[in-house]
Amino acid sequence: MNRPSQLLHPQRQPVEPLKAATVLLVRDCADGQGFEVLMTQRSPKASFAPTAYVFPGGGIEAQDAESQAHACARVRATQEPLRITQALAGLRETFEELGILLAYDTAGHQVTPQALAGLDRKAPLIPQCQARGWLLAVDQLRYLAHWTADRDLPRRFDVPFFIARMPEGQEPEADGTEQFTPVWVRPLQALERHRAGDFPIIFPTIRTLDRLSRYADTQALFAALPAEEPLWRSCPRSGWLAGSDTRYMEDEPPYGELEMVCPDGQQKHHLDWQSETAVPLRRNIARLTAPNGGVMTGPGTNSYLIGGADTGYAAIDPGPADAAHIQRLFDAAGGDIRHILCTHSHPDHSPGAPLLQALVESSGRPRPLIRGLASAPTARPSDHFVPDRALSDMEHIALSGKGLDGEIVTHTLQAVFTPGHAANHVCFVLLEDGLLFSGDHILNGSTTIINPPDGNMHAYLESLDRLDALCQQHGIQHILPAHGHVLGCARQTIAQLKGHRLAREARVLAAMEQLPDGSVHDWVALAYADTPRALWPLAERSLLAHVERIQAVRSGR
Repeated sequence: MNRPSQLLHPQRQPVEPLKAATVLLVRDCADGQGFEVLMTQRSPKASFAPTAYVFPGGGIEAQDAESQAHACARVRATQEPLRITQALAGLRETFEELGILLAYDTAGHQVTPQALAGLDRKAPLIPQCQARGWLLAVDQLRYLAHWTADRDLPRRFDVPFFIARMPEGQEPEADGTEQFTPVWVRPLQALERHRAGDFPIIFPTIRTLDRLSRYADTQALFAALPAEEPLWRSCPRSGWLAGSDTRYMEDEPPYGELEMVCPDGQQKHHLDWQSETAVPLRRNIARLTAPNGGVMTGPGTNSYLIGGADTGYAAIDPGPADAAHIQRLFDAAGGDIRHILCTHSHPDHSPGAPLLQALVESSGRPRPLIRGLASAPTARPSDHFVPDRALSDMEHIALSGKGLDGEIVTHTLQAVFTPGHAANHVCFVLLEDGLLFSGDHILNGSTTIINPPDGNMHAYLESLDRLDALCQQHGIQHILPAHGHVLGCARQTIAQLKGHRLAREARVLAAMEQLPDGSVHDWVALAYADTPRALWPLAERSLLAHVERIQAVRSGR
């Protein structure tokens, strides 16, 4: 849900992507160590990615969709007509560029290099195959990935990446016009050469090579491919980091923030973590990160300002008792802070609240109330917190004022009780914009720790379900956490987080059954074997929460 009036930048329509297809040809290495992929260098005069090393492929043409082309293909029964068209384009382009053809002769065998010598690479391919009774081997192509170029690029492509084994006996020979210097290279070797500066490749190629490098051989790679779906789909987004153009896929932490700040894909947002100035995320939302980064806090605690000069501001999570941070938060709001809201009582979230309140009051403005839930008896002494006024579940906190155009502007935060990480945890939904401020209940880059007795795993999972229902109800797509960048795909993020917790709980249960007389120290080594050992002391807290939940289920509580 977007209120256009609250977006930071005027929106523009991204360029419509051109349709193309790419084929990755792979072969196992002769030494039995891994596999290689065929790449070729583009012409220095190419209009797209000049001099870059790419996988063969090119634009889809009308001839690739014609019935006679489809009739000249051997396909799997599960391959859709569109996918057949794309595969035919990829095969045709691979032949035109490198002289390699995946096709069957009249006996159903792979065509020989000698037979291929009679084909004209500059003439239409389909009539030549029909004249010989050949069928193009569309059935040998598997759907590896699907890339749509970044929305900010002036020239964009929509490209399925197919993958197939290199036909035996054939050798690549570049056409010398579009493509030069074919080379067989191991994925990791290509990435190393790129980092060294002698192997130029573009973002989708880099990410594809990185994912290919995770497989031991072609057998493992092909075994991992779904039937007719790609391993991944991506339309990257770009931002600025340390002054450089950086691009991210959907599963990378900054992606959701880039999507929320610049939905049309303009490259205007800076991702650097700093604590000196507030970072605008919308016209009515700014984030100021406290300088308390660490293992438990990531880049630091995010304090959020909701509102504007016409409505005043609500501050969510003023953070630790850091006078300089509180001053910057006050300054970013021009001192006009009307509500101070705390998601929970942990020392990196609520201690700054009374400091901010005093600073506002000393400026001559009305004293804003500190709102939240009091810490429970189960909280540690360091987590003691008592608000001026306790929030009610689903209560609305509203800011309203008259904008420059005379229209009434309203920003309404709804408090949602979400115990689990802490007994007094509260999230907030910005109703007009469909945004969720998740505190520590949902983080970007890590899972939150559930530390009994104030933390409770059963309550945490139930709160996730409640947040999922609210996301569905309000069309919420983005989550603004207390640590890390904005998260996108809110409901998918919640589902993945719950799935991760339940999978971890299954491992905890297996550890308990394997060592029934063991301790938390014994079980963590089994249940968190995939986690760095240095983090096990932290993991023990959440493991204990899982143990309590398992025991409660067993006892019927």
